[in-house]
Amino acid sequence: MEMKANVTDASASAGADYRFDTFRTSSLVDDMRFRRADPGPGDRIPDFKLPTLDGGSFASDDFGPRPVLMIFGSRTCPVTESALPRLGKLHADFGDRIRFVFVNTREAHPGDLIVQPTTPEQKHAHAEALRDHHHISYEVAVDDIDGTLHRHFTPKPNSAYLLQTDGTVAYRAHWANDDDGLRHAITDLLEGRIPRGRSRATIRPLMRAVGHLPGIVRAGGPKIERDVWRAAAPLALLARLSTVLRPLPLDRRGPTAALALATAVAAASIAIAMMV
Repeated sequence: MEMKANVTDASASAGADYRFDTFRTSSLVDDMRFRRADPGPGDRIPDFKLPTLDGGSFASDDFGPRPVLMIFGSRTCPVTESALPRLGKLHADFGDRIRFVFVNTREAHPGDLIVQPTTPEQKHAHAEALRDHHHISYEVAVDDIDGTLHRHFTPKPNSAYLLQTDGTVAYRAHWANDDDGLRHAITDLLEGRIPRGRSRATIRPLMRAVGHLPGIVRAGGPKIERDVWRAAAPLALLARLSTVLRPLPLDRRGPTAALALATAVAAASIAIAMMV
């Protein structure tokens, strides 16, 4: 990726930290919050130019007449798995008025079969695999190997930004599968209203993604599940429980598993209290 002068080049150590091989608790903690100084509504995007899989480019100086919905994600991110079908519906409704661009990032959960890419060629291949897996019909751009653009926006695994034609952030979504928030923001922008600014939804979108984790493990390898057990055991447990809920849509398995587990714990607590 070509980055211009107003974006500081990443140091070698920062790039290495970005390209982690093991998902850790610290990664999950960072994923769950934006810092006060992180780019948000009213901020301008940096100058950048990314290659796209169709041979073109996605650059800060070629937005054209349409606003842009920029989505970050990767093949091993369960939230991305949950988000892309929802984004496909948004694209069907607004793709003629909003430019959709998916930016392929580092792997959120590198495993045995889908490893963390270490070369631009590998990252390009991962982007192609993700596009083909989800049949993405809009532009797919590839960030550089050190995630320079992704890190500028803070490396959340599946955040989304609605950008005005002058490169100003109009709306920020913590998770791109919060399609209700994105739909309202897009509608407001197209109808000349100021979007609400940002989606603070975190837990509900994350629960939607839980049911997609077993599929990520099958695709990426068992190391992914081992890493999640070590880093976020409750999420790993809910993902295991979600596998017995196969009649339900994937997005509903996580919330249902969480409700079932909470009910079982409450019942056990009551039973223990009655025995004392």
